[in-house]
Amino acid sequence: MILEAAMLNVKSGLENEFESAFKQASKIISSMNGYISHQLQRCLETQGKYLLLVQWTDLESHTVGFRQSAEYQEWKRLLHHFYEPFPVVEHFEHVSL
Repeated sequence: MILEAAMLNVKSGLENEFESAFKQASKIISSMNGYISHQLQRCLETQGKYLLLVQWTDLESHTVGFRQSAEYQEWKRLLHHFYEPFPVVEHFEHVSL
């Protein structure tokens, strides 16, 4: 399992609109092959700051399967105009201890 993590900074005053658009976009990502789950967390200390966590079965399900799909174009249309600056997306794997 791979964990995708992105800190999303939403332009001031657009938080409610972003959350509404994200609810719609959630239907897109959750329909993709290799998708396991996702969650969007709102920061308590900083207005407009969110943490997106998405679990994928493998890295390629996100980087190829999702990002190179027609569905991703709709995801971009719904969400990308809200971000300033554009988020950095990173991928993590579980460490067994």
